Amino acid sequence: MTIPFSTPQSNIELMRTAFAALCRKDVDAVVALMPLDFRINIAGVPYQKTGADVWRKHAAILFSAFPDIQVKIEDIFAVEDKVAVRLRLSGTHRGEFMGIPPTGKKVEYESTEIYRIADGKIAEEWICSDTMTLMAQIGGQGLSMGKLAAMWLSGYRVWFALGLGLVIGASATGLLSFI
Repeated sequence: MTIPFSTPQSNIELMRTAFAALCRKDVDAVVALMPLDFRINIAGVPYQKTGADVWRKHAAILFSAFPDIQVKIEDIFAVEDKVAVRLRLSGTHRGEFMGIPPTGKKVEYESTEIYRIADGKIAEEWICSDTMTLMAQIGGQGLSMGKLAAMWLSGYRVWFALGLGLVIGASATGLLSFI
């Protein structure tokens, strides 16, 4: 058996082909690009999932919850057998998602993903989607965009206070040197 030679550019083209099929909702075409033992790694999930059929179920959940989902590649690059992709997903919440009934709300969020290519197939994926933003947009888990913004800004309070303290300290030192 001859193992197909792949280059970073051919790996990028493979992923572009997969995402084009995903945008057409052609799950069979995407699965055809995976080996049977395809591996799935999702941020926050404490175990690895395996199999193209498991991936197929995840795609069905996505399409059911967001039937008009659009996936746009924002950035894509490859090194050796790995391809990194930054995606923007948008759609309308029209079906149950993670226990939240349909809201009819428009969503838009990002996902950063890494894929490993082996033998000309997409062998493994690591998915890190901005699920918090997605859930805030559909109203899940008591989140709102305001609460999400407050959580984001609260991480900067310490640095802001430290910077302010340094500025005040430097000003006070400068004032004392004039006295």
